Amino acid sequence: MSKLVARVGVPVLTILALAGCGSSSKSSTATTAVAPAPSSANAAIVAQVPAAIKSKGTLNIASEAQYAPNEFIAPDGHTIIGMDADLVKALGDVMGLKVNLINSNFETIIPGLAAGRYDVGVSSFTDTKEREKTVDFVTYYSAGISFYAKSSASTGVTKISDLCGKTVAVEKGTTELEEATKQNAKCTKEGKKAVNVLSFPGQNPVNLAIASGRAELGMVDSPVAAYQIKKTGGQFKLVGQSYGFAPYGIAIPKNSGLAAPMLAALKTLMANGTYRQILTKWGIESGAISTPKINGAIS
Repeated sequence: MSKLVARVGVPVLTILALAGCGSSSKSSTATTAVAPAPSSANAAIVAQVPAAIKSKGTLNIASEAQYAPNEFIAPDGHTIIGMDADLVKALGDVMGLKVNLINSNFETIIPGLAAGRYDVGVSSFTDTKEREKTVDFVTYYSAGISFYAKSSASTGVTKISDLCGKTVAVEKGTTELEEATKQNAKCTKEGKKAVNVLSFPGQNPVNLAIASGRAELGMVDSPVAAYQIKKTGGQFKLVGQSYGFAPYGIAIPKNSGLAAPMLAALKTLMANGTYRQILTKWGIESGAISTPKINGAIS
């Protein structure tokens, strides 16, 4: 989230609990969803799972469920669904583990991994060199940054340098916030109007800021922007060109022993077609990768 970001089944949820990538100040354990017992474990991969995790039998996975179609809350009001949710359940299945998804504050997930509160973080995290200082990543998807706005808006923005003098909404803790902040510094250094960067604790408030006119446009991960535009019935539109494509990574505590079996499980899902089926289900197969890595940051 960019989270390089960013996270609805129906248009009302996308805009109003839109008014709810991959950052709020509320409790980090508000919602959980437990996968069914594994049914197709791979013995060779199960043997690689650290003993402490294997004996527990469950992976506690943190995810901020505001970033459709990657991770969001189902119409039942509590179940976490989406591409990331489906993928980690399938990975757990291969590793012989149940999966417990915990709806968490995006900004607290990586610190929570380092502190041992979670086993894994899956929340549309862009794998960056800075984040790799704290956690390891297993890369699994390629996403860029997109600009989007109300359909009636005329923003004049086609690229990041066009943000000078604009009001842009982004989620806290994301690559989008970093990008907008860096561009603001460039604008002021060049004697241009500053970028008014509005940051919010969650993707839903970002969307609401745009829908209400508080922000002229927003920045979010490319699959999230495309999904929200589709689900809001034409209330939003893409602006300019997506850029900065980089890998999403499954975040894993350093020295936990989980990175290698997680990578092996992902390669298994890619080989048997499950990976592609999950992406296709959510309409984001264009970001599929074929060579997952441990710590594959490009910047």
